[in-house]
Parts: sequence; C-alpha cells; structure tokens
Amino acid sequence: MIVFIVNGESIELEEPISISSYLDSTGINPQSVVIEYNYQIPDKQKWKDIILKDGDNLEIVKFMGGG
Repeated sequence: MIVFIVNGESIELEEPISISSYLDSTGINPQSVVIEYNYQIPDKQKWKDIILKDGDNLEIVKFMGGG
C-alpha cells in the first residue's frame, strides 16, 4: 500500500500509479489542470512516466472559466 497527498488530502492506493493514470481514475481531464509534483511543475508529457510513491505530494489546480 502507498500513501500520498493530493491537495492536502491523504490518498491510499494498493499499488504505485502514474500521474496520468491517477487523473484517469479520478475522471479529471488532464487538459484542464496543472500539476505540482513534490513542489515542482513537471511537463505534461512526463506525467505518464512519473510514478506516485509513498510520501509524494501532488497538487492539482483546475482551470476555471469566468467573466
């Protein structure tokens, strides 16, 4: 089991997962967010290669439309 933090909330998963797979599993559109992974902003092209591990910190910021 791995435990990591997403937007300040503790998440437990049975096995490691990539950032892209995590977004897919939660229904988050990757085109509408910016990801901060362990206090750095990785390129979107690398999200499928970054495997979330025990103790990682993920911040997901969604773009909002408005006027």
